[in-house]
Amino acid sequence: MRTARFALDPAFTIGEADPRLFGSFVEHLGRCVYTGVFEPDHPSADAEGLRTDVLELVRELGVTVVRYPGGNFVSGYDWEDSVGPAEERPRRLDLAWRSTESNRFGLSEFIGFVRKIGPRAEPMMALNLGTRGVAEALALQEYANHPSGTARSEQRIAHGDKDPFGIGLWCLGNEMDGPWQTGHKTAGEYGRLAAETARAMRQIDPGLELVACGSSGQGMATFAEWEATVLAETYDLVDHISLHAYYEETDGDRDSFLASAVDMESFIENVVATCDHVGARLKSTKRINLSFDEWNVWYQSRPNPHPVEDWQEAPRLLEDVYTVTDAVVFGSLLIALLRHADRVAVACLAQLVNVIAPIMTEPGGPAWRQTTFHPFAQASAHGRGQVLDVRVDSPTYTTRKYGEADLLHATAVRAEDGSVTVFAVNRSRTEALPLEAALGRTGLTAVLEHSALADADPDAVNSLHDPDRVTPHPVEGTVLRDGTLTAVLEPLSWNMIRLV
Repeated sequence: MRTARFALDPAFTIGEADPRLFGSFVEHLGRCVYTGVFEPDHPSADAEGLRTDVLELVRELGVTVVRYPGGNFVSGYDWEDSVGPAEERPRRLDLAWRSTESNRFGLSEFIGFVRKIGPRAEPMMALNLGTRGVAEALALQEYANHPSGTARSEQRIAHGDKDPFGIGLWCLGNEMDGPWQTGHKTAGEYGRLAAETARAMRQIDPGLELVACGSSGQGMATFAEWEATVLAETYDLVDHISLHAYYEETDGDRDSFLASAVDMESFIENVVATCDHVGARLKSTKRINLSFDEWNVWYQSRPNPHPVEDWQEAPRLLEDVYTVTDAVVFGSLLIALLRHADRVAVACLAQLVNVIAPIMTEPGGPAWRQTTFHPFAQASAHGRGQVLDVRVDSPTYTTRKYGEADLLHATAVRAEDGSVTVFAVNRSRTEALPLEAALGRTGLTAVLEHSALADADPDAVNSLHDPDRVTPHPVEGTVLRDGTLTAVLEPLSWNMIRLV
């Protein structure tokens, strides 16, 4: 195997990694909420019904933002159903997932959950612009954020929440380009509604951060045209536009699956180009950033192994079990986000618990980490700071979907104290990849740690009965000498190399 190479120079950076790149997503879908984050009868439950074993894992994961309550669910959601005494809240049909929603977990419980994650976590609230509109968005904003003295703020106080929730980050709907979405709209229809909603919300609080709906995927027939039309209406009123992308192995094409980040990076760059084109056409100096608020590995083509009937409450849906291969692809997607930190300001792993999630639980039983938990936790812990410009000279391989792809996918982040963390994936399924990096201008002198997530069995998983089957392990032999880093990346591996 030819050696892969790159050079690092602190003078050449991509941009500051926003801590909100390490967000996640809680939707009323399957068991994400009920028996996921919220299970009042669980032995670990606190006074509010939150599973403290799950909270501990969420803190370890390093989540900084939690998007809520959807997702497809939000486009039929009446927020008023989720406030007030839990025993008085109505049961509703959820059209998105053909389930029954009890509303036992609602807005107040969600805010309590985010606050218990820690002081650096913040809520990201999605608005229903499918079946509802401007008036309902304003009512929710007043209920959630106004201190007191109005009907909605006094209602919140009467419900037991004296302090406002302080929600500063809002999604103007969800996937409104998708025909599957309740209240699906054309780009023109949605753009007008989003602009009207944003303008009204800013009359209450000009400092809000607002996210307009972008395309649900780069493969949508309306992709780019949708963004251009929506931004023509909303450019001066919003801060971000959303991207959603999910990846899976199909037709046994593992080589293409391992290169999924090629598509993700293309998606990001094409949306940036569209945003900047609209800005140029409007002669605006403002820059629209990106909110990649749904991303993950998701096996949508697989049948659900659990029997589910329509209108069940919290059925087992989308409970993908992730392999070592999935974790390597997942890590590569994280690298793609960091490599575009100059424009991706927010990102949300979908989802947090049980539903295509890094954390799994059993009702009344334990919680455990999936394989994908580990790359996210490492990136959140050590991916804060200036993202350095990493341009690899790598051996390549041929993929069916993306043509020639680099075997090495990598980025590096320089912390405030001058230390650097390299995140790297070796996409080769069979061969170790020698790595050489020129670091002479960084002032780095030593390798603090090299860990890898890899396994002789690429399909190994963590499970209820073997929750730690796959974990990162230390790698020996990585050295930094005379300004040159040398390492060997195991076949099919996610790597974190910390340098001081």
